[in-house]
Amino acid sequence: MQTRRQSMFEAIINILVGFSINMVLNFSVFPLFGWHISLSQNLALGAVYTVVSIIRSYCLRRFFNKAHALKHTADDVHLGIGV
Repeated sequence: MQTRRQSMFEAIINILVGFSINMVLNFSVFPLFGWHISLSQNLALGAVYTVVSIIRSYCLRRFFNKAHALKHTADDVHLGIGV
């Protein structure tokens, strides 16, 4: 089980790595399609992708936490724990 501090550290590292990959890929892949973007456009795209990524990660994490909690509640009831 992670502490909140560990979870926050993981989330920050994940965002920094994702943002870096995004920057490199945009400058590398876009020209292959004839698209040329400025640094400011690349940063803006990165910001949009980052916000979407944070929302997606949060929703998935909450979904799986809820599913995990429901499973353990059902297991506890089945085993007669806490009844």
